[in-house]
Amino acid sequence: MINSLYSLKSPVRGMGDGRILLRRDTSRWGIFNKVTRMTENKLPRRDAYIKELEKRVLIFDGAMGTMLQLQKLTAADFGGERYSGCNDYLVLSSPQTVSRIHKAYLEAGADVVETDSFRANRLTLADYALADKTHEINFAAARLARNAADEFSTPEKPRFVAGSIGPSGKLISTNDPEMSNISYDELVDIFRQQARGLIDGGADLLLIETSNDILEVKATIQGIHLACEDEGVWLPIQAQVTLDINGKMLLGTDITAVLAILEGMGVGVVGLNCSTGPEHMRGAISYLSEHSQLPISCIPNAGLPMNVDGEAVYPMQADEFSSALADYVSRYGIRVVGGCCGTTPAHILALSQKIAEITPPKNEPGAFAALASSVQAVAIEQQPAPFVIGERLNAQGSRAFKRMLLAGDYDGMMQIARDQVDFGAHALDVSVAVTERSDEADMMRKLVKRLSLEVPVPLVIDTTEPDVVEVALQTAPGRCLINSTNFEAGEAKTRRIFSLAKQHSAAVMALTIDEQGMAKTAEQKLQIACRLVTLAEEYELIPEDIVIDDLTFTLSTGEEIYRDSAIQTLEGIRLIKKELPGVHTSLGVSNVSFGFSPASRKVLNSVFLYHAVEAGLDMAIVNPAQVKPYAEIPANERELAENLIFNRSEAALPDFIAYFDSVVTSDDDQAGKVDPFENLTTSERLFQKILRRHKAGLEEDIDLILEEHADEPKGKVAVWILNEVLLPAMKEVGDRFGAGDLILPFVLQSAEAMKKAVSHLENYLEKQDGLSKGKLVIATVFGDVHDIGKNLVRTILSNNGYEVVDLGKQVPMETIISAAIEEKANAIGLSALLVSTSKQMGLIVNELQRRGPDIPVLIGGAAINPAFGRRILRTESGDYYRGGVYYCKDAFEGLNVMDQLSDSARRDALYATAKEKADQEFGKKKVERPTVAAEASLTIKPAEVIPQVTKWGPRVVRNLPLQTVATHLDLKSLYRMNWGGTGLKGEEWEKMQAEFDARRVRMLAQAEKEGWYKPQAVYGYWPAASEGNDLIVFDPASLGKDLRELTRFTFPRQPAGEKLCLADYFMPLSSGVMDMVALQVVTVGKQATERFEALDAAAEYSEGFFFHGLAVQLAEATADYLHKQIRRELNMQPEQGLRYSWGYPSIPELQDHAKVFELLPAEEELGMSLTSAYQLVPEQSTAAIILHHPDAQYFNVGASLTDRAFGG
Repeated sequence: MINSLYSLKSPVRGMGDGRILLRRDTSRWGIFNKVTRMTENKLPRRDAYIKELEKRVLIFDGAMGTMLQLQKLTAADFGGERYSGCNDYLVLSSPQTVSRIHKAYLEAGADVVETDSFRANRLTLADYALADKTHEINFAAARLARNAADEFSTPEKPRFVAGSIGPSGKLISTNDPEMSNISYDELVDIFRQQARGLIDGGADLLLIETSNDILEVKATIQGIHLACEDEGVWLPIQAQVTLDINGKMLLGTDITAVLAILEGMGVGVVGLNCSTGPEHMRGAISYLSEHSQLPISCIPNAGLPMNVDGEAVYPMQADEFSSALADYVSRYGIRVVGGCCGTTPAHILALSQKIAEITPPKNEPGAFAALASSVQAVAIEQQPAPFVIGERLNAQGSRAFKRMLLAGDYDGMMQIARDQVDFGAHALDVSVAVTERSDEADMMRKLVKRLSLEVPVPLVIDTTEPDVVEVALQTAPGRCLINSTNFEAGEAKTRRIFSLAKQHSAAVMALTIDEQGMAKTAEQKLQIACRLVTLAEEYELIPEDIVIDDLTFTLSTGEEIYRDSAIQTLEGIRLIKKELPGVHTSLGVSNVSFGFSPASRKVLNSVFLYHAVEAGLDMAIVNPAQVKPYAEIPANERELAENLIFNRSEAALPDFIAYFDSVVTSDDDQAGKVDPFENLTTSERLFQKILRRHKAGLEEDIDLILEEHADEPKGKVAVWILNEVLLPAMKEVGDRFGAGDLILPFVLQSAEAMKKAVSHLENYLEKQDGLSKGKLVIATVFGDVHDIGKNLVRTILSNNGYEVVDLGKQVPMETIISAAIEEKANAIGLSALLVSTSKQMGLIVNELQRRGPDIPVLIGGAAINPAFGRRILRTESGDYYRGGVYYCKDAFEGLNVMDQLSDSARRDALYATAKEKADQEFGKKKVERPTVAAEASLTIKPAEVIPQVTKWGPRVVRNLPLQTVATHLDLKSLYRMNWGGTGLKGEEWEKMQAEFDARRVRMLAQAEKEGWYKPQAVYGYWPAASEGNDLIVFDPASLGKDLRELTRFTFPRQPAGEKLCLADYFMPLSSGVMDMVALQVVTVGKQATERFEALDAAAEYSEGFFFHGLAVQLAEATADYLHKQIRRELNMQPEQGLRYSWGYPSIPELQDHAKVFELLPAEEELGMSLTSAYQLVPEQSTAAIILHHPDAQYFNVGASLTDRAFGG
């Protein structure tokens, strides 16, 4: 049983596209007695648990750790201070405590109780100097549970004991020097020892749970199999992994890989537990229901935990928890349910009551044969065929790879691997045998380790040595294909390979070679294939586990014996597919072209592959870059290749050679690559690289242009490159953005390329007039901490020929004006997000008018609109500001305005237009707004129920799990508003959405690793009552005494209509009934601001753009997550409890943030602060009030805030 005290970080669960153990069994139940290894068939069986599963859904108990925490145990209960916290030792030091918990769950209706042995392996027990008691502790744990189960068991309802085996605490799949410093064999022995104690103590099944590393799961299963052999009895295995909210195990393994890997390893039940609540397991459970041949278990936490005031709080109550699992039983046919962290007997009681009313469906999963990497499964039967196995990681076939292997150049080998995946390889063949080295096993281990960590496709282990195969299988977390075995030296080696394949759930590629050599005819190939499959069945490998390579010979020799060899290979494929259903076929395609020229090999390989697939080929070992679609091969070349393949004439070989000797060959490494800059001049190529966001080779192109004009001064040529190539390229980028052809992230990537080019060009530019189009001083105004918009302006203008002096954010008026005068700026750019801070713009314009410098002012930001710009153009004196005020909706409009200001004629016209529009603006009739009396709206009735608060005052929520918070992201707002996807539609939007999805997942994973976002919060509840337009907050300590007012919030009232005011949703003070109010403050931490500033300083503008956008939405997601928890705590209905943040029409006063900070310890606990304009710092933070009234709604109050701020 997972213990909440253990605090394991275990994200992912496993979704497996599993392989089918017996394809002829159409029902999941048909395999219950057939999932064993060979030795298990000879052992007595404890299979009552599996047989009972055929009859009904079985309910596991709830959390052992949660219940132990509730006991308030002392060091004495643990047997002394040195053992304090070792829950597993309680089976010896305080057995009555553990027994009481078992019985409480059995009384609640549990069919299965888990032993208190989750961390009782010798590795983790060693932390308490208890390693020598491993067997004793596990035996005692099983015996305690056995006694309790037997006490409640009846013939009608037997009760069972699951021997709990948790993770070792190591992560053998990683390359972390500490976490992976254990061998596979050591892990096998560790879990073998633990399993023996549980078996001896009377367990009915062995439960592998809360698994983080799929390779360790494989080792655990192997250890259990050995323990069963040791004890002379077979027990079923229930293997459960833990998945994060994104459906991945800790190291990235998804459910498709989990099932593909585990289903062939002799387990009886597969499923999920821990990490999340049931709400995040639906996708994985649905997948298992559709694909698993085994019964499915689901044992989640009581929701995702929150750290509230230093304690883990699991939010799901018994009814919500049990309803979710009952839905899984009725919808997906899962057979095992129960509770993990945070669940109690109350959860199990509710679950047993709901499950009793359900008859689960029996699913009929379809066949699915697959291999798997450490992260995903890949179907062997690809549509369209074939499954492509990349062949370049082979020391016998690739000179480049061999050089890297001997030199230990693993980075180079990883690039070869990635290139093959990019070209479409579904798996990678790995062969490291070389005559120069005798350490093949060690080289294989190192390379497989790196590949498993860095490449997302399965591996094909290519070696003739069984010991090397075993090393590879003990290193690779996924489901591999062994390449290969044959009967050339008899059956002994093949038997060893088949045994290893069964032990590690691998598939086997077998070659049609026997003691007489390579089969040459189709009939001989079939005969050997049948012999191979028959032998494999002795090791309980099924047909789908076997891949037959019927081999092909080169056609380059012209020898009579081989002229029909391609025909025999194709016919052999047809016969094998016909006579051996379920068996797959493969072929080393390039062998057919060995000895030919590179150009001819590509054509022959492609044509032969086409006909092999037509014949039924499933897998092809080939360099994906060295084949091309059959239809794209010229008809005459296809005919030449087919004449040779099908031996149509004596002249087929010489004709084929002669033709390709006459054509130009291409470098193998460049084959298949398309150069988008081919046939362009150097300057055209440079232009296109800026446009297409290619940063590689920019400096070289600039140097080439300089060389092409060597007779001219370099400074002059550099100016020409800037003005005639680079700036026009960025203008084209801007035009395409304006037309909607580019989204903002692409613009920023072009800006990065532009910055790189200009940086190199500066080496040649002479300091002279005319190089700059003008100078702009920009700043975010005082009190405002938001500067993403200002930064975009800086990026675009600085890469379009303007000098930009960036003063930063929260810049005082005097600093801005002084800097503009000192820098002799052509214009000032001002940014503001909020209405309150936008007032600074009007003050700056008035001060400029008073002092005299007629510097044009460009304004922008979320709170700004054209009307606002026209209003502040008129100064306090009644005159229009002589420099002009120009509203710019985005950076490119700012660029357009600067271009007009740089031209004196256009500048005058621009100013004239601004004045004309201002005249029209001030000619409008001003509407007087009547004062609204503080009288409650007649449409709002008092709330019938006021939530009961168990604890008044503030709470602190630290370190909210990032991936959990991310499930609350508003992806539409993130992608369209924050990441620039506005305006995209149809296929263009779908493509961009897919790219954004991948980016979001990648960024969140990296942010979690690096600690860039730290979601955290403070919230709390206070007694409250209304008085007119005010909400009064009282000191909880004064309840029942003389009420003491802590603070009060004053809200505006609608001037007409319903005359709504937020205060109306609370009980009036005069009613004598005390109401309550909830407040919250959330942030993603100062690390987000620091990271964004670092990206900006490094000129990584596009990455900064994405990072900032995600930070903003994560703050909102954190607020939503906490809001949901508050609703749960107050037992609100789903649509009850609206959240209002300051700055919106019904709650406009940012000054109230100071009052919130007086009530909530945001400064002390979260390190937050307020600006002089009462904005929250860090920027990615929010504050809100939650109203419990069921009729509360969002509404506007009069005119817009901008209009009210400036008298509009």
